[in-house]
Amino acid sequence: MNSEKSVLLAEKNNGVLFLTLNRPDSANALSPDLVEALIQAITEAQNIHMCVIRGAGRHFCAGFDLSDLEASSDGDLLWRFLRIETLLQAIYHAPFAVVALAQGKAIGAGADLFVACWRRVVAPGFKLKMPGWNFELALGTRRLTQRIGQDATRELLIDSKLMSDSGAIACGLATELVDRQEWPALIDKLSQRASTLSSKALNDMLQLTTIDSRYQDIAAIVNTAGHPGLKKRIQNYRDQL
Repeated sequence: MNSEKSVLLAEKNNGVLFLTLNRPDSANALSPDLVEALIQAITEAQNIHMCVIRGAGRHFCAGFDLSDLEASSDGDLLWRFLRIETLLQAIYHAPFAVVALAQGKAIGAGADLFVACWRRVVAPGFKLKMPGWNFELALGTRRLTQRIGQDATRELLIDSKLMSDSGAIACGLATELVDRQEWPALIDKLSQRASTLSSKALNDMLQLTTIDSRYQDIAAIVNTAGHPGLKKRIQNYRDQL
């Protein structure tokens, strides 16, 4: 996963796995191959106590890659959203701490990727938006509610509200607002905290402090994205933009 052409760069250092979304020309949009590479990296990671997910270039992640929308069927799109949900669940229920380092924008499924992480660090100027319900998609809704509560979730989702860095901090969606040049020192600090417990203790603590709604979340994807006309709904939303 470390060649120049790889959509995901992986590096392991002192028990920390660094995963870099490497599609800067498309704002690190989640293409099928990037999603699969992330799933593999997260689920097969061994002998680590922390994973850091970051994006190359100006933005963290622009969300679902729409570049091949015209050639996709409703079934193709449903499968892709199911695989993204699988990725988000792997991050949310990982046996190690997962930290997001986000700059620029996190949109749609990219925002869900950010929300799924244990610590959610943003740089000044960060923006987040979750437009999924504009095309009737339930991706990440329960996890978001678990992070920031029912009222704040509804406020964010009902009109696809664009959230600023300060707004994300205020509602608890982001855990730290830190200049990018200070990220290495912060990662060292978080790594030290994550390594204070044994691997088993860390895993047990993370699982016991995480609400497990995996089956319900998969069902929600099927019930919403599986409704006929998914492709058309996404096209309509894209055209409105």
